[in-house]
Amino acid sequence: MASSSSCSMKHQVFLSFRGETRFNFTAHLLKALKDKALNVFFDEHTLETGEQLLLALSQGIAVSNLSIIVLSKDYASSKSCLAEVSDIMDRNRSEGHIVLPIFYHVDPSNVRNLGGSFKTSFAHHESKRPTDEVKRWKDAFAKVGKLKGIHIKDDKSETEYIQDIVDDVTRKLVNSAPRITSEKLVGIDDQKKIFWG
Repeated sequence: MASSSSCSMKHQVFLSFRGETRFNFTAHLLKALKDKALNVFFDEHTLETGEQLLLALSQGIAVSNLSIIVLSKDYASSKSCLAEVSDIMDRNRSEGHIVLPIFYHVDPSNVRNLGGSFKTSFAHHESKRPTDEVKRWKDAFAKVGKLKGIHIKDDKSETEYIQDIVDDVTRKLVNSAPRITSEKLVGIDDQKKIFWG
């Protein structure tokens, strides 16, 4: 299910994304993170969401130090993506879990205010899902929109943006190392050597 197969293994990065970016931007980002020897939890299968899959994703978030959320136009149309965001933001609040939103050709204000395509997605969920569940998703989604992230536009190449993301992720992991138990870290010493020589 995950790139490292076992959810009991500690990860550095949890990568949350919608299928629309799987074979282009997200695939390139995943490769760049792995090229830096970062351990990434990544759903490699396009399975329909089920309880077992949701549990595996939740466990993946729990054993990661940082989550990257690739917020694309159709991200909020996925129930499993919204469940991930809710879980990620719960951990951010309770454990200081690091979150890096990537606003992939979407306006961050539309994430904060649930506007644009996200308004349509949430309206659809409200007609099908329990009210308290959708409220939890909305609250978490709006909080992500208030975080400092990387806004991808057409002003430079995606390769340059991906390099910026990898640099930011590595810096955040190195800076947070003192408050993360050594058990939770995989390969962080190598990252420190890269940064500090």
